[in-house]
Amino acid sequence: MRNVSLDDVDHLPVDVLPIGTDYPPGYLLPRHSHRRAQLLYGASGTMLVETDDGSWTVPTDRAVLIPPGTAHEVHMLSVSTWSLYIEPDAVPWWPARCTVVDIGPLLRELLRAANELPADYDVDGRDGAVTRLALYELRRLSPLPTAISLPRNEPYRSLCRAYLAAPDVSVTNDDWARTAATSTRSLDRHFRAETGSSPAAWRAKARLLAGLPLLQTMTVTQVAAHLGYASPAAFTAAFTRTFHTPPSAFTRGG
Repeated sequence: MRNVSLDDVDHLPVDVLPIGTDYPPGYLLPRHSHRRAQLLYGASGTMLVETDDGSWTVPTDRAVLIPPGTAHEVHMLSVSTWSLYIEPDAVPWWPARCTVVDIGPLLRELLRAANELPADYDVDGRDGAVTRLALYELRRLSPLPTAISLPRNEPYRSLCRAYLAAPDVSVTNDDWARTAATSTRSLDRHFRAETGSSPAAWRAKARLLAGLPLLQTMTVTQVAAHLGYASPAAFTAAFTRTFHTPPSAFTRGG
């Protein structure tokens, strides 16, 4: 199924509803939730998923597992998605928090095939076998560390959301403290309590996350310069240390 509303088919008596959707560039999918678990795969573009407690960057050819009932919004950067909406009872092992995962070649083709199925697909025939094998493969996925915690309280949450939208290497703790009308010591204490990270370390990871969509259209050298790194080597080292894989793995065709 393509470009079909989940509400129109959620009543169907199947464990897995595959729905593919095409979004215009920069589209913001407003905050919502659904009773089914969702695998949200980006066949193209990059997705930025936000919940109350975090933000997840989902590069091309990766997916995010969204728990049932979790309120979330998604910023679509030139994205075409392949989703599986799954009855919770069919995936009792589903993570309790959003998780970005790497998608291997077999599961990618299964998702492609599933999203071409009609709404009334034959669950006992070849179509049902495709969805069942997809569920089996889901249990073998490897998580990717492309999440970052978000404070729940203001003004810290707004500071973080603004930085994620426009990361700037020149921003300092003093800048944030002035904006928050507090001391740098108080900023650091409250920020660590809410995110488990220092403000400076949080901003460093946020800058690297901002590089993920850029790698689809820019070279590693260009992304390094754009994000304020002294050299491509410095960017590559920081990126690899954080995400356990080099930036070349996220370039177009990488």
